[in-house]
Amino acid sequence: MDIEFGIRNVARAVTFSTDESADSVNATIAQAVADGKPIELTDDKGRRIIVPADALGYAIVGSETKHAVGFGAM
Repeated sequence: MDIEFGIRNVARAVTFSTDESADSVNATIAQAVADGKPIELTDDKGRRIIVPADALGYAIVGSETKHAVGFGAM
């Protein structure tokens, strides 16, 4: 699943992919924002992404569906 964070006062968005479910990612972001604590997620390569909740401008959580790639018969 693809995730994009917009950080306040930063021109470029932070984008990464994770193996976590959309519900899990949404719950993590909502809890961190409510508590005023950093948002901590792990990408699909094992790297940790930590964003201060008060610096978050927006978050886009992508769909979990896998899209077919290629020209094979459907």
